[in-house]
Amino acid sequence: MITPRKVKFEAKKKGNENIEFRTFLKCNADEKELDEQFKKLHEELFAKYDCSRCRNCCKMYCGSIPEEDLEKDAEYLGLTKEELINSYLIKKESENTYVTKHHPCDFLEEDGNCKLGEYKPENCRKYPYTDQPERLHSLYSVLETVEVCPIAFEIYERLKEEYGFRYRR
Repeated sequence: MITPRKVKFEAKKKGNENIEFRTFLKCNADEKELDEQFKKLHEELFAKYDCSRCRNCCKMYCGSIPEEDLEKDAEYLGLTKEELINSYLIKKESENTYVTKHHPCDFLEEDGNCKLGEYKPENCRKYPYTDQPERLHSLYSVLETVEVCPIAFEIYERLKEEYGFRYRR
C-alpha cells in the first residue's frame, strides 16, 4: 500500500493513465458490476487500514457540517451553537451548510482523530465514497480522491488489474 505522503505524487505520475482508465471504464464497465467491485475492494482494504495514521482527507479539505447538525455538534464539544460557528465555521450560503475555516480541518486532532468523535459529519465518515453507488457516474471525483486517499489509489490500481487494463502512452 502506498504511503499517505506519497499518494499525491504517485497519482500525479499516473495522471494520464488514470484518465485513460476512467475513459475505458466509461466505455466498458457495467455500472452494477463496477459498484460491486468498488464496494468489495473498499471493504477489504479498509478492514486492514487505520485512517488515523493518514488523514490526508482532513489535511487537504475543509470539514463540512450541515446546519441541522450544529446543535448536537456544539453540545458534544461543550459549546453553544454560536461559539461553534464563531470558533470553527464559515456559512456556505449556497448549500445551507457550514465549512471549517481552515485546512487541515479545524476538527483534526494531533493523534489523527476527529474532535467531533461519533458526531463526525456524514460526508467525512463516507469519504472516499468508494463504497457508494453510481461510481461510473462520478469517476472524475474518483480521480481527485485517488490523489488524496491511499485506499482509493489502491482500489483504482486493483481495478486496472481486474479489467486487464494496459496503458498505451
